[in-house]
Amino acid sequence: MDLHDFSLRQLREGLQKRDFSAQELTKNLLKRIHTLNPELNAFVTVTEAAALESAARADDRLAKGESGTLLGLPMAHKDIFCTAGVPTTCGSKMLKNFVAPYSATVVERLAAEGMVMLGKLNMDEFAMGSSNETSYFGPVRNPWNTKMVPGGSSGGSAAAVAAGLVPVATGTDTGGSIRQPAALCGITGIKPTYGRVSRYGMIAFASSLDQGGAMARSAEDCALLLNVMVAHDPRDSTSHPAAASDLLRGLDRPLQGLRVGVPEEFFGEGLDPEVAAAVQAGIDQLAKQGASIQSIRLPNNPHAVSTYYVLAPAEASSNLSRFDGVRYTHRSSAGESLDDLYLQSRYEGFGAEVRRRILVGTYVLSAGYYDAYYLKAQQVRSLIREDFRRAFAEVDVIVGPTTPEPAFALGAKNADPVSMYLADIYTIAVNLAGIPALSLPCGFTGSGLPIGMQLMGDYFADDLLLNVAHRYQQETDWHLARPNLKAGEA
Repeated sequence: MDLHDFSLRQLREGLQKRDFSAQELTKNLLKRIHTLNPELNAFVTVTEAAALESAARADDRLAKGESGTLLGLPMAHKDIFCTAGVPTTCGSKMLKNFVAPYSATVVERLAAEGMVMLGKLNMDEFAMGSSNETSYFGPVRNPWNTKMVPGGSSGGSAAAVAAGLVPVATGTDTGGSIRQPAALCGITGIKPTYGRVSRYGMIAFASSLDQGGAMARSAEDCALLLNVMVAHDPRDSTSHPAAASDLLRGLDRPLQGLRVGVPEEFFGEGLDPEVAAAVQAGIDQLAKQGASIQSIRLPNNPHAVSTYYVLAPAEASSNLSRFDGVRYTHRSSAGESLDDLYLQSRYEGFGAEVRRRILVGTYVLSAGYYDAYYLKAQQVRSLIREDFRRAFAEVDVIVGPTTPEPAFALGAKNADPVSMYLADIYTIAVNLAGIPALSLPCGFTGSGLPIGMQLMGDYFADDLLLNVAHRYQQETDWHLARPNLKAGEA
């Protein structure tokens, strides 16, 4: 087995035993990135020189007997996390030349553990998209079939992990942007409870919804990465004081007695039959391990997409107002007045999807429409949160499909934004409620595309979701499947 096929735990054991060095591992993956990335377009920036320096420092520390959990292990960041001295573009022309003067808390914490950052990963522009086609740097391609999308907005992270360019990567999830691409690329991805991972230095899309998380091939590898990422951060006012905990502690707990709820609303019209069958087989596997299965209702889930597309654009219109062409962003050379500078810089710097959401957000926040749209959406958000509260009084975990269909063709939904938005129909409610959720592979379609199963938990039940996913993956091998990628055949 090649090094790029190793799990994070296997790589950690190999480094500790000195079977290979951090520098050898880094060079191996950098070579793979240079070979496959031109076709996949998962990386926006490859930090080769800095990575080799970090690997050399890690080898020195390992030689001195240090044994950090993640010391010397490679990873990459979604290009939404500010990284000192490295371009942080957010997939946008607006930030094409922006080099961050400081690092996000997530970046700092993983660097302090001795992880080796290989670069920054492509994404939908300002995290707005479900296919990774809105990036200024071009679309990312799905490693299982390069004619298909990888999902978004963390499509670069999902594709890089699935293709073995990195064993783990960071992502962010505003309405499913970790879980949806994880499902379409056949990997595991977790969105933690809102407030568990610091948003300091993570460029904001919708502040009440955004949450950083982990993406890897297995739940165990996600737990290893996320265990370092979760912590209270006084620099982030939304960081929860009780954010930190040991997510590895209960990973091997048996599932006997686990109460699993299956929402009726997730198995109706619009769900692809192959996806439904694979997810049902996954639920049956949980039952074989001792879980009890019961049907539940989430009656307001059908309203989640429309609620989200009022609230998220409203927050985006506010957050993105700082990008005005005056300070550190793209500046237009057209126009003679200050107003022209603002208008032209924002028009040139933002892509069509970002402009669309800013317009919608500004509209729903305007004086004549605030009560009719924004306030009403907040009320529905409360109802969605209450649905989950009632459900978790009866069950421990909610299980269903992550996406209504497998990966779709590049360009297939670009002319129909509503169809694109509906790709997140099963994931958005989680962000509106602030609860944790995880997607893991549970099968393949007849044409060889991955299918994802979603686990949802109550507030701060992140460890339970990782436990359930890990136990499932101990009895199945879907997460061990690899796309057949060779030089020139990506």
